[in-house]
Amino acid sequence: MTDVNTLEQQEQDLVFDSFDHDDAWSLGSRLAAMAREAGHPVGIDIRRPGLILFRAALPGSSPDQESWIARKAAVVLRTEVSSALMAAGLAAKGVDPAATGWLPSSEYAVTGGSFPIRVRGVGVVAAATASGLSSMEDHALIVAGIRAHLAASA
Repeated sequence: MTDVNTLEQQEQDLVFDSFDHDDAWSLGSRLAAMAREAGHPVGIDIRRPGLILFRAALPGSSPDQESWIARKAAVVLRTEVSSALMAAGLAAKGVDPAATGWLPSSEYAVTGGSFPIRVRGVGVVAAATASGLSSMEDHALIVAGIRAHLAASA
């Protein structure tokens, strides 16, 4: 698993100047293309609370990915940090959120794969999520896609 400091640095580095529906389509399309090129059987999702902005189910993905995506994104939208950072931070403190009743596994997946879309001066406005690989591979895919999107927009 990636260490907490690295995950925190990713969140400081990967900040958008703005983010709208067109940006969601562009980022989601980039993520789907990257996953397709790599042959990853994943679901890709970008959502705001109550609104899915982008969705792709690549060949080999399964209906199970829907549940994982929703629960990973719920972590980001509630805590405003990546699901990987939340998992690593809790693990470093020896905290099992399911055992304490906080972030119950029926609603939240405290595992890598969802990353906050943070807008400078605004805060977290959406979550970008992948499911279908290992949790840290899902996380790495989203981070690489956001990095490429931000670099292309600069």
